[in-house]
Amino acid sequence: MAPEMNDGDTHPGRRPGPSAAADAAAETVPAPGAGPDADPPPVPGRHAGTGATPAPGVPGGDPRVAAVRRVGAAGRRWRAAQLGACAALLAVAMTAGAVAAGALRDGGGRAVATSAAVSPGLLAGGDLDAGVTSLQAHLRSQPKDFGSWATLGLAYVEQARTQGDPSRYPQARKAFDTSLALRADNDQALAGLAALAAARHDFRGALTDADRALRQNPYNERALCSRIDALVELGRYDEASKAAQIADARRPGIPVFTRYAYVHELRGDVTTARAVLTRALDAASGPGDIAYVATQLGQLAWNQGDYPTALAHYARALAADDGYLPALEGRARAQAASGRRDEAVKGLEAVVARYPLPGPLVALGELYEARGGAGDAARARDQYALVDAWTALARANGVDVDLDTALAAADHGDRAAALRAARAEWARRRTVHTADALAWALHVDGRDAEALGYARQSTATGYRNAGFLYHLGMIERATGHTADARAHLTAALRLNPGFSPLGARTARSTLTALTARAARTAPRATGGGR
Repeated sequence: MAPEMNDGDTHPGRRPGPSAAADAAAETVPAPGAGPDADPPPVPGRHAGTGATPAPGVPGGDPRVAAVRRVGAAGRRWRAAQLGACAALLAVAMTAGAVAAGALRDGGGRAVATSAAVSPGLLAGGDLDAGVTSLQAHLRSQPKDFGSWATLGLAYVEQARTQGDPSRYPQARKAFDTSLALRADNDQALAGLAALAAARHDFRGALTDADRALRQNPYNERALCSRIDALVELGRYDEASKAAQIADARRPGIPVFTRYAYVHELRGDVTTARAVLTRALDAASGPGDIAYVATQLGQLAWNQGDYPTALAHYARALAADDGYLPALEGRARAQAASGRRDEAVKGLEAVVARYPLPGPLVALGELYEARGGAGDAARARDQYALVDAWTALARANGVDVDLDTALAAADHGDRAAALRAARAEWARRRTVHTADALAWALHVDGRDAEALGYARQSTATGYRNAGFLYHLGMIERATGHTADARAHLTAALRLNPGFSPLGARTARSTLTALTARAARTAPRATGGGR
């Protein structure tokens, strides 16, 4: 449920096939002052000609890149039918931007911000590409509209984050830089830079840019939210809690409410998190906001093993936006945990055909492994190979993917690479998620004594996560703490018995073996009085 995330969201439920980095390299953003006859800005999904130059670090003939392109082709065709309604989504931003640009040309007073912060659910709808196209068309005729340049940059960030297209990040940076060149003190572009840094997992940079934006406008909603995100992802939970309270006082609304809820969830206060999200859902009116908040509630219920409630929330999200990726992915995970594996496989296959991101790719690979049918082992390997392809593209476009690498490679790839990535991420930020990733990477590398301390740190805040408890229990078993291992494996399965197709199966078999061993070694009662 984390805002990153990520996550891949980073967190299941955090993030059309991606355009390749080679395609993006040939696309350009019109410079300030370009007239209406200038070449149009890039249209999502449009490929460069044969002369396109691959992005640095991504060879044009790399088979991993080709694999991601093939997977994404179906997604681009699907999204072509979705274009239309997002023009209305960003129409207010563009209209206000035109007014602001007119004030700038006419020597008027300080222009107001040209678009408000938009919740991730609203921007992540199926018609985002149409909104980008409309903004690009608007900027051809109004190239000095600094507000619309900032909005375009933010839309590129959302495309990259939600569509698995990291090539949009450099384009976003160009759009924000253009906006700031036109108006250096505009908080909208500064807040956009904070969102871009967070999307690239540069959370220190995100915090710096959010603070810069808030110095210009203390009420900028996106900057307030990015500040919370950055503090959470840096492991500064007390400060994140205070930042959430400040944001709630200044700009109460769905983007702030969902972050406020997550801060409470990280501390194990699921009751407050659920209550805040429920109030947010009651207040939601637009389809994007409804889909976003209902999905967060679904994720919270899934984390607690309440699959019927999770499925009900995902159904509500999809009734509002039937193409909303986090809800589609979350529904598939809940179906898998409920024993509806065929539906789950079909659902995740549809998700990764449109959005080949690490989270759903790994989840689908593990479902194939758990199913164990003819050809499933090869299918699983294909999914894990696509994770490698995505991380290569992301790195080439400035994204820190060490956490994604550590999580995927520890179980399904190069264990040494997983440990290197986990150590690098821990050096940058110390959160419950990076502690868990480092602990597990150390465990699979046979360094259990070192892993134990990190595994215990991952659960120290009270965060209720079955995967973390499972990792802790397995590391405790490896270090001879068998009673603790039994307790934590039991807790993991009691909390969320379907937390992972493979992990839950291993947890059950390990717990059975530990329980049998304990029964064999327990002192036998002896009769007395003879």
